[in-house]
Amino acid sequence: MRSRETERLKWRSRRGLLELDILLGRFWAACGEELDEAETQGLARLLAMPDNDLLDLVMGRRECPDPELRPLLQRLKAA
Repeated sequence: MRSRETERLKWRSRRGLLELDILLGRFWAACGEELDEAETQGLARLLAMPDNDLLDLVMGRRECPDPELRPLLQRLKAA
């Protein structure tokens, strides 16, 4: 059963940019059920970013300044 936090993050994954909607939808379909606590917290931090900043990170146009978020970004990119 999903936690409330996971459901809330899934709802927050609905973005204003179609590219992010598609990417995050694929991520949830592939990995959403297996997120651990650290990844859940990391995803919350990523989803707090403005759409364009998040898209730049996911598309590799900007390097992530936080090394703790890099593995999660790799999972997003792979989705």
